[in-house]
Amino acid sequence: MEKINKSFEEALSELEQIVQKLERGELPLDESIEIFARGIELSKHCSKRLDEIERKITVLIEDEKGEVTEESFVTEK
Repeated sequence: MEKINKSFEEALSELEQIVQKLERGELPLDESIEIFARGIELSKHCSKRLDEIERKITVLIEDEKGEVTEESFVTEK
């Protein structure tokens, strides 16, 4: 698997282009398989980047006394 050296936005843009090409259904089978595999790599890259960013997010919470505390961001899965 090739290491993707793109920003999240660049990878997402390329992934969107791949989806458009595949949706048109005009590519030969071998080329479709090749760009589908690239799309999977880009999807994993984007997912990994989102997970990394999510871990960095913190939520500032102000209590009833006006004091601000910092807590880790937790998502429901």
